[in-house]
Amino acid sequence: MEIASLPYVDEHATVIEAAVDDVWRGLGETLDRSFSRRGAGGYARVVGCADRTASGPRPLGVGSTFPGFRVAAAVPGRELVLEGRHRFSSYALIFHLDEVGPGRSRLRAESRAEFPGAAGRLYRLLVISTGGHVLGVRRLLSAVRRRSE
Repeated sequence: MEIASLPYVDEHATVIEAAVDDVWRGLGETLDRSFSRRGAGGYARVVGCADRTASGPRPLGVGSTFPGFRVAAAVPGRELVLEGRHRFSSYALIFHLDEVGPGRSRLRAESRAEFPGAAGRLYRLLVISTGGHVLGVRRLLSAVRRRSE
């Protein structure tokens, strides 16, 4: 999958009162915990995700998986690129981490996705247009902030 060619969906950010190394660790732990729950695995099976289980190196690195995602690139303390696909979409979730001051970091989550065909358009309507995606990403960023501070 060529991530740069996926259409831009949105970006959300949070400032965290912690150093980038602490946020990086918190991001990996939060992703592992959030997407390794039984509900995530069940959802991944229902929609036909390519990656349905947690596997690979921990802490997260290239090739690590959890339901719905595979780590495509990892630059510790800077960027984590997740990609995935299922029946209705090909997508990427890209985390950018920037130092904004001593002991302060900004974590941004950029989403990209394509939704081919009629089923894809309906899926986009159900997930993106309802605000469910925004809610999920914001909850994820809040969880990383809580874990890192």
